[in-house]
Amino acid sequence: MEKAGEILTGLFHELEDYIKPGMSTWEIDKFSYEYIVGHNATPGELNFEGYKYSTCISVNDMICHGCPSKDIIVKDGDLIKLDTVIEFDGYLSDACHAIVVGNASPEVQKLMDVTLKSLYLGIDQAVVGNRIGDIGNAIQTYAENLGYGVVRDYIGHGIGPTMHELPDVPHYGKPGHGTRLKAGMTITIEPMINVGDFRCSDPAEDGWTIYTVDGSLSCQYEHTIVITDNGPKILTSFDKTRDAKYLY
Repeated sequence: MEKAGEILTGLFHELEDYIKPGMSTWEIDKFSYEYIVGHNATPGELNFEGYKYSTCISVNDMICHGCPSKDIIVKDGDLIKLDTVIEFDGYLSDACHAIVVGNASPEVQKLMDVTLKSLYLGIDQAVVGNRIGDIGNAIQTYAENLGYGVVRDYIGHGIGPTMHELPDVPHYGKPGHGTRLKAGMTITIEPMINVGDFRCSDPAEDGWTIYTVDGSLSCQYEHTIVITDNGPKILTSFDKTRDAKYLY
């Protein structure tokens, strides 16, 4: 899983340089597919439950599961959430990384900062003896106190040789409630934070893409982690300096 995570975050680094205004999300997905197979890995999302792409690319008010399209052209200032799963040697890692095309507005930058901090506040609660509710409560309390909406309908999950396993990992909840965390569990934490209403649309005509109900911006970051006796270990680190305490 750690090797899958290295390939995945290597892709994110390449995409930060590759994505430019005027490019379609279909082009981004094609690049991603070629990178993944070029590293002797498999796109875990491709053909999963009928999904036709290697990545989910959600732009601006898309919350998640954005289908790549030749008709979606990114422009300067767009907030893009890149979410994908890599399979390597039979095991999976899952992560989402947010980037801005060109220049970020103050509103977008603040949303990204809040979402990223929400993720790490959740990770800090992923220790042996805590419960799932401790993770969700840390995220919800922080984001909602700043006036943001925390998506309820799409959540984190267990992961390993299959993509979606128990336990469910909501990004809201009550401390001391839910499944108790044990060493060896591998889970994703992936808060989706909206500038406005926390609620989601029904899937779009493509059957997958989810939007905010009020057209407000949404951001997501995600890591796959393993819970150890020494604390949470990130398997999908994008920034080794930032994640130093999680990479033992």
